[in-house]
Amino acid sequence: MKNILITGGAGFIGSNFVPYLLNKNPEVSIVNVDLLTYAGDLKNLKEIEKHENYTFVEGDICDRSLIEKLFKKYNFEGVIHFAAESHVDNSISNPDEFIRTNVFGTFTLIDVARNYWMESPHIYKDKYKNYRFHHVSTDEVYGTLGDTGLFKETTPYAPNSPYSASKASSDFIVRSYFHTYGMNVVTTNCSNNYGPKQHDEKLIPTIIRKALRGENIPIYGDGKNVRDWLYVLDHCKGVELAYEKGVSGETYNIGGRNERNNNYIASKICELLDEKTPRKDGKSYKQLITYVKDRPGHDMRYAIDASKIENELGWKANENFETGIDKTISWYLKKYTI
Repeated sequence: MKNILITGGAGFIGSNFVPYLLNKNPEVSIVNVDLLTYAGDLKNLKEIEKHENYTFVEGDICDRSLIEKLFKKYNFEGVIHFAAESHVDNSISNPDEFIRTNVFGTFTLIDVARNYWMESPHIYKDKYKNYRFHHVSTDEVYGTLGDTGLFKETTPYAPNSPYSASKASSDFIVRSYFHTYGMNVVTTNCSNNYGPKQHDEKLIPTIIRKALRGENIPIYGDGKNVRDWLYVLDHCKGVELAYEKGVSGETYNIGGRNERNNNYIASKICELLDEKTPRKDGKSYKQLITYVKDRPGHDMRYAIDASKIENELGWKANENFETGIDKTISWYLKKYTI
């Protein structure tokens, strides 16, 4: 049995990844460490909470003694690190928690793994030679794009928020452990995820929730900010592929090739809600769209060139935005109307 440590597995992406990995790999046993802050919810893992190959540990990735005890108990052969503070607005009002979790937490995890797996720089202990640390990151580390161009793995980092700065810092820590210590690491940087189990505060759940309540749907600025949207299960498949087949020390960008601005996102969701659950007054949900003051440092456009993971590892997104958002809305309708 392969024991893998997954951090942040009760969060949005992690709680989609854990069932996916368990169902696909019966030889894998997962230990999920999550502090269960506002973004983590064990209800997201109801489907596998009694799975014989699954263990949940409530804990802080910054707690070195805890992480060391878990390594000794479970003899992990891999770490897939999702845990992070990730809401940009919160990073503006409370940046210290982002620095602590995203920077110090990542350092703690990878340093414990290094001490457990390695004899000395560039020398693994014999039975740990193929053990790997996979760091999950974001395209926000690259900053913002103009009207054209795509983020590549070689794009210089230019983070513009405390959140993206903290993720950039964690990326650099992982990179340094490859170059300095020779650790077997891989990093993936993803575009905007969406799908089931996302926290209510995020854009798409907010649009759906506000619409169903008949409340104003808040859109920052003029709504022209563009993101590359990636369905969460497509991201999970990319993470597994990079973890299993990625070249040590390499970074792989995972993007959906689905650039949409916030105006389109809101309008499309309203159109689908008009079809699936029409308003009693016969009006369109679009009439609820309202523009609010833009947030500080709001990047205008992100878009990922996923050619590297597509060409080298054979990954491909199965969902375009239109198919993915239809599935997403159906999931949230069940959540919000029960």
